[in-house]
Amino acid sequence: MSPRLRVLVAIASFGTKNDRYLLRAVEEYRSMSFDIDIVVVSNLHKQVPSGVEVVVVDLSGANPWTLPFAHKEILATRLNDYDLFVYSEDDTLITERNLVAFLEVSAALPENELVGFLRFEEGPDRKRHFPDVHDHFHWDPSSLRSRGNRKFAVFTNEHSACYVLTRQQLRRAVDSGGFLVRPHCEGKYLLLETAATDPYTQCGFKKLICISQIEDFLVHHLPDKYVGMAFGVSESELVRQVNALLQIANNVHAPASLFQTETNLRHASYSKNYYEPVRPDVVSAIPSCVQSVLSLGCGWGATEKWLSEKGIRVVAIPIDPVIPGGAKAGNIDIICADFQTARQKLASDRFDCLLVPNVLHLVPDPIDVLASFRSLLSDGGVAILVVPNVSRLVTYWRTISRNGSLKLFGGYGRTGVQLTSHRTVRHWLRSAGMVPVNIAHVLTAQARVAGRFTLGLTDRLLCSEFIAVARNCEAHSFRGQRIDGQA
Repeated sequence: MSPRLRVLVAIASFGTKNDRYLLRAVEEYRSMSFDIDIVVVSNLHKQVPSGVEVVVVDLSGANPWTLPFAHKEILATRLNDYDLFVYSEDDTLITERNLVAFLEVSAALPENELVGFLRFEEGPDRKRHFPDVHDHFHWDPSSLRSRGNRKFAVFTNEHSACYVLTRQQLRRAVDSGGFLVRPHCEGKYLLLETAATDPYTQCGFKKLICISQIEDFLVHHLPDKYVGMAFGVSESELVRQVNALLQIANNVHAPASLFQTETNLRHASYSKNYYEPVRPDVVSAIPSCVQSVLSLGCGWGATEKWLSEKGIRVVAIPIDPVIPGGAKAGNIDIICADFQTARQKLASDRFDCLLVPNVLHLVPDPIDVLASFRSLLSDGGVAILVVPNVSRLVTYWRTISRNGSLKLFGGYGRTGVQLTSHRTVRHWLRSAGMVPVNIAHVLTAQARVAGRFTLGLTDRLLCSEFIAVARNCEAHSFRGQRIDGQA
């Protein structure tokens, strides 16, 4: 009879707030058919079941979010004593099903690929919610790959508050020099998150999700605190995205995204939001006489669906073929192609409105893109641009301050984002052959206060976004306007 698998589990648990979840996780591990040792890493002594080890870390004068990094030394020093190593935060439930699937799938992967997990939450109705699917995080369709009869893809949010490594994988991580490191958060994740993402971001592994048996790689975020909030997606939306990936996986060539949607700035600031809501300040800028709209850089399609339901003909060029679920449900023509190919396919068509939401600051040549699609506008047609004010004063302060969260110097080639301003937007429009009609300034609550004291003179400097309207015809008078909104 072969010996049972030896598993070491390290759980980070700060304070007492999540103790009920910690005990639930410990109970789950102790019910498994493996030989499991559990170590709880905390800033204080805890009452835990007999046999569970508690390692107390002195955080005097340190950021509490550095606590999770203490687990790494524990795993590394016990590398030769166990077959499997698990790390998680104290509110994340990993099951035996998860670990069995991890071992089975890992055996079919090359040494630089690491299967990972996605978190879910449950509402009172038992429906599941996926909080990590939000903002700029998305499936990368170009990452699709087959390993045996299984399908895998990269989800760009590597954080799931946990990871699992075999002994060989942990040794590779330690040898890489990126595992046993001081607490840090230089990349796109916060300090608390980097402790769980370092194996993927610093140790040479590529995190993959096994989409062909995704149920085996879902882990429960026990607090369920994001259910009912405008944060994350429903289970039906996740299933739709996974099914789209599985259909694409049957193609010979996996498609790339329309443009690079994630910036190289810290915390991926100014990246494209794949799940943009319908914004009244944007749709109200569209003239009431518009009967057709071309949406460039469509995300999941909430705005496009809303426009279609108003009786407007909508054609959308999405970021990628996975994301536009709302658009597909809204009787909208979708063209999945690169800029040049999409432009050629639409060469004989004309539109009353070109909608470009948070796209131009992310492409290498905004003027070229805008000019190319301007020619598809009818005479007198309008372009509606949404552009973040990357050059605003707050951004400059964060750039030059010691603890600033943004690093903007170096240009687009280094940062992946254009340094935009009120003047930049006007320059783009005019260089593309369009006449600016209006540029509205979207202000945060704090910026509105400052604007009142300066009679609006600082609005263009302090606003978080510009909503620009331009016409494809003879010159019109240009004026600035403020729209009160949220960043």
